[in-house]
Amino acid sequence: MEETVFHEDKTFSNINYAETKLRDREFVHCTFLNCNFHKSDLSDNSFEDCVFQNCNFSMTILNGAGMRDVTFIECKVLGVDFTKCNKYMFSFSFTNSFLDYSVFYGRKLKNTKFVGCTLKEVDFSETDLSGSLFDNCDLTDARFLNTNLEKADFRTARNFTIFPEANKMKKAKFSVLNLSGLLSHYNLDIDNDISIS
Repeated sequence: MEETVFHEDKTFSNINYAETKLRDREFVHCTFLNCNFHKSDLSDNSFEDCVFQNCNFSMTILNGAGMRDVTFIECKVLGVDFTKCNKYMFSFSFTNSFLDYSVFYGRKLKNTKFVGCTLKEVDFSETDLSGSLFDNCDLTDARFLNTNLEKADFRTARNFTIFPEANKMKKAKFSVLNLSGLLSHYNLDIDNDISIS
């Protein structure tokens, strides 16, 4: 068994990890800038209080990987199965990132911040998103089923479809302008133009 390589307070810039395996590494307070992790295998590695900025994280394999207080900024995080991560080291924030086709099924994401992100066809089924923020996010075809959305903030989110009867929604926040995302399955004719002639 290889000895774990420990990295702390380091910056990694412009490194191409694409389709490579990283093993037995632990990163604490590290920053990754303009790095390519496309289809790389990060299984069983640990990332704590790390920042990924302008990185390609698409299709990255995370089997058993620990990710605590990890921040993604302006990253491509497409098609990542986050259900494979270590559930005891699992907390994130996402800013101006693409998370389309990723999977968070059954995970705890309480108070997670998604800011300016696209989340097309992301699977949030059975996920605890209570207290989370979806600020200016595109949720086209994102899946919410048996999801805890209590106190979640969707006021500036768009293109979502959420069935209130299929999710926990107490005190969730919405704007009057995006309420149609809660009503679309009722086949109602909703007119946003309230002027009456």
